[in-house]
Amino acid sequence: MDAMTHRAHRRQPAGPLLPREEMLIALRDRDRSYDGLFYAAVTTTGVFCRPSCPAREPKPEHVEFYATTREALVAGFRPCKRCRPLDAEAGTPEWASRLIARVEASPSARISDADLRAEGLDPAAVRRWFRRTHGMTFQAYCRARRLGDAFAALRSGGAIDEVVFDHGWGSHSGFRTAFGKLAGAPPGEAAAAPDGSLIRLTWLQTPVGPLVAGATDHAVCLLEYPDRRMMESQLDTLRRRFGRPLAPGDSPLFAPLRAQLDEYFAGRRTTFDLPLEYPGSPFQRRVWDALRRIPYGETRSYAQLAREIGAPGAARAVGTANGANRIAIVIPCHRVIAADGGLGGYGGGLWRKLRLLELESGAPAEAPAR
Repeated sequence: MDAMTHRAHRRQPAGPLLPREEMLIALRDRDRSYDGLFYAAVTTTGVFCRPSCPAREPKPEHVEFYATTREALVAGFRPCKRCRPLDAEAGTPEWASRLIARVEASPSARISDADLRAEGLDPAAVRRWFRRTHGMTFQAYCRARRLGDAFAALRSGGAIDEVVFDHGWGSHSGFRTAFGKLAGAPPGEAAAAPDGSLIRLTWLQTPVGPLVAGATDHAVCLLEYPDRRMMESQLDTLRRRFGRPLAPGDSPLFAPLRAQLDEYFAGRRTTFDLPLEYPGSPFQRRVWDALRRIPYGETRSYAQLAREIGAPGAARAVGTANGANRIAIVIPCHRVIAADGGLGGYGGGLWRKLRLLELESGAPAEAPAR
């Protein structure tokens, strides 16, 4: 790689992944100039690495690529002990290395702000450093490690109750309690609410990572990536729009949703026929309805979608409404791309958008081992 190409790569922000073949070559050559541009996860070991990792080269069919450490963690991979992908490129403070080592030694252990203070650390400073270097707070990193380990075990066929108990959630109901906290439904409120007034939530496993699904008695109203930055605000919007508490639980709609998602990822389904409910502003509804009309295997630009809903010149507003979609994949916001053919944005991460588009276009794309 010449100096000019090297500098061009270094200017790229984390987000869209490079072509898979290019990343495989960089991994094979242990090319340090690619460090920070992507992370390679090995499905046979459950470890993710920098491109320059000195470990033995894995077989290409066993490698998944992620744009950020956060995506790799939530997908269930743990950081490599040799290349230390969680260390900042400019060097990691000793205290941060110590904290990361402590979490890796026991991912299920809880480290509170009081624990940090007892070690002479300022929780706010710790939070800022992790957010700046890894795009998430220290507590979010700890949760990602616990959730990631649990997801990996679930993908291996473990029963959910056994898995969550064995991965640091403190009790048989610990995982669901944590889920309830994410949902924002106090246990008392959820317990007192009639079943018909609850929005039930569950986890679904897919080839692009876990999804949080939500349903009323009559319709699916949520399908979202739990590692998305807007996840908390999406749940808050859901509560406000429906005027109902959210709580973990089962719904008769979850089984057909799982089945149709499985068929979709296997290439056997091109449309979904689930009852959906997605309240929003009149403009948002027009955009979301238009998204549902984009055929499988096709894409639209933001400007094209704006024209289709009778609002030419409103491409930016269309993009905002597109990003506010709460039912990923089923309402296919991933089919909207930039005018120049680039991927544009995607709340679930551009690596997921790329995989969904590859799946729908029939292009060869290696499915993750799940």
